[in-house]
Order: sequence, then C-alpha cells, then structure tokens
Amino acid sequence: VQLQASGGGLVQPGGSLRLSCAASGSISGIVLMGWYRQVTGKQRLWLADIKKSGQAMYADSVKDRFTISRDNAKNTLYLQMSSLNPDDTAMYFCYAYPGVWGQGTQVTVSS
Repeated sequence: VQLQASGGGLVQPGGSLRLSCAASGSISGIVLMGWYRQVTGKQRLWLADIKKSGQAMYADSVKDRFTISRDNAKNTLYLQMSSLNPDDTAMYFCYAYPGVWGQGTQVTVSS
C-alpha cells in the first residue's frame, strides 16, 4: 500500500486542521497506523497511532488536542488537530505498519 497525506496548511494559533492520509489499497487489515511530525533538522516524533481495533494512543504533547481516526471504508487515516500553537509547526507524516510512510504534509501555525 502507498500513502498520500494531505490537509496541511497555514493556520492561526488556536485554530484547527484535519489531516488526511489516503491509502492506495485497503487499510482494514493494517494492524497499526499512525502520525508523526518532524521539524527540519530534528528527529521525527511520534504523535499518535491507532490499532485495527480502533484503540488509539497519543503522545503527551498532543493528548486532548489531537484525535486520530481511521475510516476503513474510505481507506483513509485522519488526524484532527485543535488548539494549535506555533510549536505544532512541522511536516506531518502518516505511517502504516510495517514501514510504509506517506510523503508528508506541512503544517504551519502562525499569526
């Protein structure tokens, strides 16, 4: 399967965005999918993942602000982001176990 992330852009502090990650094939059998982000020159950081069962886990930095979900019928992974702040500015990547990455979508939080 291949992944295509989209939905990034420029948003003001306190705003919201929803990222999408469209898969080229069925995701219903993928046991784990997730989102990471990376600032240029820094390590890629895990944000959230969601199991096939729907169980989700979050990094402390985004817990209560971000929500991960998957729509198996649409073969799409989502990341709903709210209360965004400048520290959330990064390239966001989706991931499917084992080892498939999307190309990234840029999120910039600035006034």
